[in-house]
Amino acid sequence: MSSNSTENKSTLFVGGLDQEVTEAILHAAFIPFGDIVSIQLTVDPGSHNQHKGYGFVQYEEIEDCDAAIDNMHLAELNGKVIKVNKAKPQRVVAGSNRAVWTDDAWLQKYAHPDGNSNDNDDNVEEAQSPDHPPPPSP
Repeated sequence: MSSNSTENKSTLFVGGLDQEVTEAILHAAFIPFGDIVSIQLTVDPGSHNQHKGYGFVQYEEIEDCDAAIDNMHLAELNGKVIKVNKAKPQRVVAGSNRAVWTDDAWLQKYAHPDGNSNDNDDNVEEAQSPDHPPPPSP
């Protein structure tokens, strides 16, 4: 694979997996449709389960990916109906890894300069209104 966009187009999302399904079982179920590059089951470290109930199958060819969707979507695997679709690239939102209190708007709304809780939030609402822009950050 030479480009990331090609990899996304040839990768399947497989959901609704039984906990007994392993990478070997997924490989056996999806190999009839083409050469598989990789198989990943999403691990759930905070649980006693082996995986989160979904995984990804990446094919060498986009056509193989399409054939697998046509044949495996809503098929039964280990007694459960699975859903098979093209995987969508993960979207990373700017600032999504920041704590909410690092945002100036959050601080203006919830933080009090004297460190005490103030039941009178009129000043905060006034500072955030369109008529009164918030004060500049230090």
